[in-house]
Amino acid sequence: MIAHLNGHLATTGIDHAVIDVNGVGYLVGASARTLAALGALGEFVTVHTEMLVSEDSIRLMGFASAEERDWFRLLTGVQGVGAKVALAILSILSPAEVQTAIARADAAMVARANGVGPKLAQRIVNELKDKAGGVAIGGGGAGAAPPVGSAANDAVSALLNLGFKPAEASNAVNAASDELGAGATLDALVRLALRKAAK
Repeated sequence: MIAHLNGHLATTGIDHAVIDVNGVGYLVGASARTLAALGALGEFVTVHTEMLVSEDSIRLMGFASAEERDWFRLLTGVQGVGAKVALAILSILSPAEVQTAIARADAAMVARANGVGPKLAQRIVNELKDKAGGVAIGGGGAGAAPPVGSAANDAVSALLNLGFKPAEASNAVNAASDELGAGATLDALVRLALRKAAK
């Protein structure tokens, strides 16, 4: 299992990139957002990966963040959602926007992606609502919102890697962010979020 790649960005296409790791070029499928985030050709990049194995092929999918990879896994777990459709969704919606759409049962937002009809969008929202959970907006309470900021996103990812559900991770990090303020470090966020989640 390949968890991530560290190397130089060799080439990019409409839906993929080639990462040169010590002279070996790894072809990774990628969303438009990931391709935009990777930067210029020749730059050193880190790509989080997911390996897809079928009867006739082995493919690597690449993601600019662990959070995007985690949502790819959740999306492809829904019946009728393959890698292509999941990447299409993640091309137009950030992981935070996907979480918000699902928590708010906003199928129309998901249906904006190529290849996602109203019925499939509704199925995605229905099947993932328990996994995405309702993440409370601080103070307002009108719907759901994911944590904001890269440190918060990284903290959510850290909790997901520890086995927490997306809803639990986001709720804990939101609570920690509210308490610590905007300038909180990743380490402080994770420590406090773990304490919040344990309660």
